[in-house]
Amino acid sequence: MSVSTTIKVVGVKDTINALKKIDPQLQKDFRAQANEIAAPAIRAAQEVYTQIPLSGMAYKWSSNGRKLFPFSVAKAKSGVKLRIDTRRNAVGVILIEQKDPATAIFETAGRANANKLGDQLGFVGAGRTRLIGPAVYKARKAIEEPMKKMILDTARVVRQSI
Repeated sequence: MSVSTTIKVVGVKDTINALKKIDPQLQKDFRAQANEIAAPAIRAAQEVYTQIPLSGMAYKWSSNGRKLFPFSVAKAKSGVKLRIDTRRNAVGVILIEQKDPATAIFETAGRANANKLGDQLGFVGAGRTRLIGPAVYKARKAIEEPMKKMILDTARVVRQSI
């Protein structure tokens, strides 16, 4: 039996958007503070990239003129970033993502449907990733409370300013 938890702080998108309206510097400070709090999870995600998964991934690949590979451990590590997404249809607001295309392909290949690359890399369930997801979830406990506190403090500042 698996257990899952979801932390939901209502109004995060509105709070972040209000910061920009009040003072753009406040939003920049919020982003910097979120990056600082999320640093342990980002480092944990970067540390899982230690080698090239398949030898062929070290070579150039392209599809329809779009450069997809080569996979590089250095680019995989530097591709782990925090993103704040306040779009209306966004699934999450504060996300830790892999921005490097080759590493993102490695993380998700074979997830939606079976293919040769996914078969060679091994099974990954729907909605899952190979390395970054488990690494971030392990480091999640260290960042949840400080992030929640920062968001609530920021919401308090926004309410006082309005």
